[in-house]
Amino acid sequence: MELHHLVNTFGQDLQRRYGEKVHKLTLHGGFNCPNRDGTLGRGGCTFCNVASFADETAQQLSVTDQLSQRAQEVNRAKRYLAYFQAYTSTYAEVEKLKAMYEEALKTADIVGLCVGTRPDCVPDEVLALLASYKDQGYEIWLELGLQTANDKTLQRINRGHDFACYDKITRKARALGLNVCTHLIVGLPGDTKDDHIHTIERVVDTGVEGIKLHPLHIVEGSVMAKSWRADRLTAISLEDYVESASEMILRTPAEVVYHRVSASARRPTLLAPQWCENRWLAMTGLARVLTEKGPQGTLIGVPFHISG
Repeated sequence: MELHHLVNTFGQDLQRRYGEKVHKLTLHGGFNCPNRDGTLGRGGCTFCNVASFADETAQQLSVTDQLSQRAQEVNRAKRYLAYFQAYTSTYAEVEKLKAMYEEALKTADIVGLCVGTRPDCVPDEVLALLASYKDQGYEIWLELGLQTANDKTLQRINRGHDFACYDKITRKARALGLNVCTHLIVGLPGDTKDDHIHTIERVVDTGVEGIKLHPLHIVEGSVMAKSWRADRLTAISLEDYVESASEMILRTPAEVVYHRVSASARRPTLLAPQWCENRWLAMTGLARVLTEKGPQGTLIGVPFHISG
């Protein structure tokens, strides 16, 4: 059975609501990160080398030009969401954010915004700005990088915030009617399968509408790359990722939308795990397990027991 029959995927959700395919167009707004520039810390999160996930050359183009270029590249939809993806896309003065967001919204065929950021970089003024676009009828997604609900792990990876910070901003955003999508990494050092289940349960409790799952990528230029080369860090196996991710999906209410259930990267940027070069391996594995155990939401409220 295909994965979208077992998981409430973002693509299918958009198709149902708009009656046609809606594609996300990634943007680079030239933002920095407070965990890299010294405001909160230096060096960033230990897993991070943003150049591996974002096209640095794109920031030389205007938002309008980037959207035009991306639309030509995908050429698979007639309507789009503008996705401010790289670094911390709320980390600027509100007037600058307003100008960039509205440049995107004025572009033909854009139906809304997805704004990727950290939970400690979303002041009330930014929430109000995003809510104003929602009130105008645009689709607005606040994408918050949490990674894990385990505060000890958050500290270990130099995240710079705790779960309470995430919980507070998520509930504020929800009170304004904003859609929240939470980014989670499976396979962080120190996190167990129990932590993965605990994380999804705590995140669901905050009332989010969306979730992104991502296997830990060990990438060139990151602090974790040094640990991996020194044999102090082991990459998550495909089998362990599929087990944890499927259990998380099975414990997620059916109405919550999964924007992503895995992710891929390429060498030489990707050091490990090598299976992440093939984006289909995890999805095929998840489809197999969920076909056997049931669709999204099947195990809500059922105690988790580690297999074997």
